[in-house]
Amino acid sequence: MSHTKSLQKRNLLNAPSFVTKQLQYEVIMGSFAYGCSSDLSDTDVYGFCVPPKNIVFPHTNPNYIHLYDAVPFNFEQYQQHHIQDHTHNEAREYDITIYSIVKYFKLCANGNPNMIDSLFVPYRCITHLSPIGELVRENRHLFLSKKCWHTFKGYAYSQIHKMNTKHPTGKRLESFTKFGYDVKFAYHLVRLLDEIQQILSTGDLDLEQNREQLKAIRRGEWSQEKVIQHFTWKEKALEQLAQDSKEIPHRPRYTEIRDLLFKCLKMHFQTLDDVHTEDDRIVTKDLYHGIMDVLNKFERKI
Repeated sequence: MSHTKSLQKRNLLNAPSFVTKQLQYEVIMGSFAYGCSSDLSDTDVYGFCVPPKNIVFPHTNPNYIHLYDAVPFNFEQYQQHHIQDHTHNEAREYDITIYSIVKYFKLCANGNPNMIDSLFVPYRCITHLSPIGELVRENRHLFLSKKCWHTFKGYAYSQIHKMNTKHPTGKRLESFTKFGYDVKFAYHLVRLLDEIQQILSTGDLDLEQNREQLKAIRRGEWSQEKVIQHFTWKEKALEQLAQDSKEIPHRPRYTEIRDLLFKCLKMHFQTLDDVHTEDDRIVTKDLYHGIMDVLNKFERKI
């Protein structure tokens, strides 16, 4: 059973019922996915579900009048952090984030690093996989484009800024005191740079490829100065690689991604014939008759 479903069943999660009933894909993220830890006491869980049709396609709600009524209930994601689970020998803490399939596709298409990582986790990290989830995972390379370079670089800049300015508290204070800086920010900084290098150079992503280097950083074997030097020269090299790379397209393949999304929605709802408005049907019908008229005239000339 997935973590989301298990927690909901034991009343530790307060998500809308469709989040668990229509869950399509769920994975464990964090250091466990990067091959740097076997400890699941703190578990980050990501996934996506398919909301009801009248949420995905609001105009199919018979009681909703467009431009008159308030927009009906919308669902983009459900998040619940610091869920304490004491059913195991040691207490576990969960952070759960389950997206609408629509929001998930949009974030992946735009190269969000967390979402891209969730698509490329090792198979051992997948805790729930429906046929729709399997279809999305099989097509995960479709979401890679050079836009990832800009988003991954932005996240990397955020990590180096936090490493240089933020004073940690809680569990991270111990390593900060020991090593003189927050090694977790450094760890994520180096990880992000390695991941985007893989994407640009191979068009693929192995989250565990750089695990030994990441483990060394977490052990405090890199100084803060070394991390900054690594970032400086790596950024320049990646800028050039982004220009030269032929492995992935320059822009996201929005049309193909949208087609995949519709395929997934059709698999789930079985039909999407009822999602078209009357205007859509009229346009489609007129277009069909127009094409047939042209074809008939062409055949008569032959």
